[in-house]
Amino acid sequence: MSDPNPDRFQTARSTLLVDRFMTSFIKIGGLGIIAAVFAIFAFILVEILPLFSSAQVRAAGDRSGPQERAIAFGVDEWGDLPFVLVADGTFHFLPAQGAATTVRLPLAEGERLTVADYNQQHQFLSLGTSTGRVLQAELNYVSKPVANGPAVVTAAPAVVAELPIGTAGKPITGLGFGEANEAKLLAVVQDGRVHVTAFTVARTMTGKGAVEKLWEKEVTSLLPGPATRLLVDDKAETLVVGDAEGRISVLATSTEGVTVFQQPFQPFADLPNRHIASLDFLFGDVSLVLTAPTGENRIYSLFIDKTLQKRQFGLTKQLPTLSKGATAYANSVRNKAFVLADGNEVSLRFATSATVRWQGTVDYPVRDVRLSGKYDRIFMLDERGTVHAFALDDPHPESGLTAFFGKVWYEGGDAPEYSWQSSGSTDDFEPKLSLIPLIVGTLKGTFYAMLFAVPIALLGAVYTSEFMHPRFKLWVKPTIEVMASLPSVVLGFLAALWLAPLLEEKVPAILVCIVGLPASALAFGWFWSRQKDTIRSRIRPGYEFLAYAPVMFLTLYICWNLGGPIERLLFSGDFRSWWPKATGASYEQRNSLIVGFMMGFAVIPILFTIVEDALANVPKTLRSGSLALGASRWQTAMRVVVPTASAGILSALMIGLGRAIGETMIVVMATGNTPIMDLNIFNGMRTLSANIAVELPEAPHGGTLYRALFLGAMLLFLMTFLVNTAAEVLRQHLREKYKTV
Repeated sequence: MSDPNPDRFQTARSTLLVDRFMTSFIKIGGLGIIAAVFAIFAFILVEILPLFSSAQVRAAGDRSGPQERAIAFGVDEWGDLPFVLVADGTFHFLPAQGAATTVRLPLAEGERLTVADYNQQHQFLSLGTSTGRVLQAELNYVSKPVANGPAVVTAAPAVVAELPIGTAGKPITGLGFGEANEAKLLAVVQDGRVHVTAFTVARTMTGKGAVEKLWEKEVTSLLPGPATRLLVDDKAETLVVGDAEGRISVLATSTEGVTVFQQPFQPFADLPNRHIASLDFLFGDVSLVLTAPTGENRIYSLFIDKTLQKRQFGLTKQLPTLSKGATAYANSVRNKAFVLADGNEVSLRFATSATVRWQGTVDYPVRDVRLSGKYDRIFMLDERGTVHAFALDDPHPESGLTAFFGKVWYEGGDAPEYSWQSSGSTDDFEPKLSLIPLIVGTLKGTFYAMLFAVPIALLGAVYTSEFMHPRFKLWVKPTIEVMASLPSVVLGFLAALWLAPLLEEKVPAILVCIVGLPASALAFGWFWSRQKDTIRSRIRPGYEFLAYAPVMFLTLYICWNLGGPIERLLFSGDFRSWWPKATGASYEQRNSLIVGFMMGFAVIPILFTIVEDALANVPKTLRSGSLALGASRWQTAMRVVVPTASAGILSALMIGLGRAIGETMIVVMATGNTPIMDLNIFNGMRTLSANIAVELPEAPHGGTLYRALFLGAMLLFLMTFLVNTAAEVLRQHLREKYKTV
């Protein structure tokens, strides 16, 4: 018998081929998605790994200098032409290639240089002589481009001013100089006595300056002992004096003279040997870097002493100990890095995080050391006059685990803190890159958004699926889903310009509504359940919300209008003023409450839709069986349907949580976007995602901030990955527990 339909086997074969193709395609697509996720992870990881690497230092050649004791040692901005200044006033400039050049300052016959104060940032020298004179010289570095070759750096040092101070004819053994605008301050030590003078210098056509002395004081009587080290800050406001007994005195200057700013203190009073081996300013001149003869390295910074209620120098950092006290010091003029040398040991350190970036030993005693202006070279001067150059590769000294996740005592701060402030107005700004405020802000915003969205979405989905008539469900669910199409930027715009000003004046009314509406629903449910069947039967099942709707609107009206009387009764008539006084916390117009409402509004559609679908997918036989056994609709919903759909409900919660964690525009526009750490609902915050959106356009490619933003992205990735992984494990457990056959 012939087959009446000979093509039916051919059709089945083509369907099988399509099925095989789609199966393979789906597998390949799934593997591709997994590969893409791991590729993103790898890309972000490559960007952030350099943040946790240490500095790299390698030898870059030696340059022979003078066989004399150096009075000053420095280097130009580009790190190409270091100099050594010796006692007879001769500058020896030592280029990497070619012969050394010398320039001699015009000293009097028999006059020698005894001490120098070198300002690397402005390439400026103040020089004390054996005859009691103070000369000021500029180095005048110039970089000249050369065709088909690297630029050539030259220098033309010249004396620009001579400053009368102290007693003529007596050698100067200590010197400190600072200037701010036109005002200048000079301090010198002569014969164990400290003289301080304030003056201005007016430049003339010849380049030299006409000096006008404002005042001169001898401040020896204000000090507890003979001075061994003088420091003047770059604002010419503070004089720091160290003495042979290990004491530090801080004097303040004004237009009239010098006063005691801080009583003498001993930075190493807790050690057997209290003497000071080295005392120097950190870049910015608001922190002191000290070492003890036994190698302890400490940083004292200016901060407000809460006991005295005034700014004082106090211990803020304790760094790893050296083998002995430092004999050479140099600070970077680009960041808060500095170099210490104690003989053959050299250590590169970063003050903000109190970490050692690099440490090593050399084959010669280091007499002096310098960091280039671009923070890419280290120069060491040995006792034979040889300058040793080292290439420095440390692009991210501000980073590290301590900087990102630890409490750091920043300059000017009263205590260690977590802080994010990536940029400042001056070169000596100390970057604050703690991610903790951003993590707290992310969790804070997510918490308030989920606190608002979860009860509304879950209870709404349960009611729509289990109690509302299907006729209304056909309208309610699409309407809720349309809410998800609203752009985040529109919601953020509404939150900032409409919702925030509205709620600012209506906080008590909002609080009353939050309490009153649920209470009215419970009261109405209790009242309705106790009515006779003859009354309840007048409303068809699924239409009950129509009976509650008038009660809800009436309750809302009453609660909203009760806000004013309650504010006058309980909050002195102005909640915004009452809150800071009562709690000590601030009140900002754009705050977490606004974010909770608006970001929760954005999360509700996702939660509602997925939860309602999960409830609707529960087999009807379970509902029928429960109702047949005598359970009420509420008992059936809460004890049968919801547990059975718990895996889907959990998935919805995780998706909503991910939506809230990753939200950017609403957070940027609806809060002050300030990275602060507190749980105050009436204060703003900054989230990791918002921080990336705000900071990335301004971050230099490959810089520390740029990579720190990638670290924030990695934290977001890990947070969502861990939450979703834990949720998937729990979801599988719930699915196995409540699966139906």
